[in-house]
Amino acid sequence: MLKSDTFFGGKRETPTPNSPFSASSNLTSGSTSNIPKASNPVSTPVSHSSSSTNEVGSKLIVGPNIKLKGVEITDCDTLVVEGRVEATMNSRVIHIAEKGAFKGSAEIDLAEIYGEFDGDLIVREKLVIYSTGKVSGKIRYGKVVIEEGGQLTGEVQVGTGSSSVGTKPAAVTAVA
Repeated sequence: MLKSDTFFGGKRETPTPNSPFSASSNLTSGSTSNIPKASNPVSTPVSHSSSSTNEVGSKLIVGPNIKLKGVEITDCDTLVVEGRVEATMNSRVIHIAEKGAFKGSAEIDLAEIYGEFDGDLIVREKLVIYSTGKVSGKIRYGKVVIEEGGQLTGEVQVGTGSSSVGTKPAAVTAVA
C-alpha cells in the first residue's frame, strides 16, 4: 500500500498494482482517464442444488449448527434446513438436509426430506422422503414418493383440501 496526501491534508492508503483492491479508482489523480476498470469486481453466485427443482425467488438457508426457534416464516419461496428449525411456514419448497430437522407446521408445494420433519405437514403437490428421511405427525399430501429406508409415521391422508368430507384419515406407519 502506498500513502498519499488527500485534499484535506490527511494520509490515505492507495492500493499497489498487485493488490486485490487495485480495481478501485485513484481519486488523487486529476484525470479520470487513468482510472483502472475492474474486469468483474463482483462474481455472480452460482446456484447449486441437489434437488431437481428450479429455485427462483427468495431462499432461506438455515445452516448446520444453527437453531431457529419460535418463528413464522413468510414470503420465502425455498427453505433449506441444514440445522434445526421450530417454526410455522407457508412456502413453495422445503428441503430438509440429512442432518436437518424441522418441527412445527408447514404448508408447502414440494417437500424433499432427507432429514427429519415432525408436526403438521400439508404438501400441495409432491412429498419426497429419501432413504434417510423421517416424517412424523399429521401429514397430508397430493403425491408421495418414499425411497427405500424412508419413514412416514402418524396420521397420513391423501389430498390437501381443507375439508375432506367422506374421507377417513388412517393412522399409518410406513417403512419402505
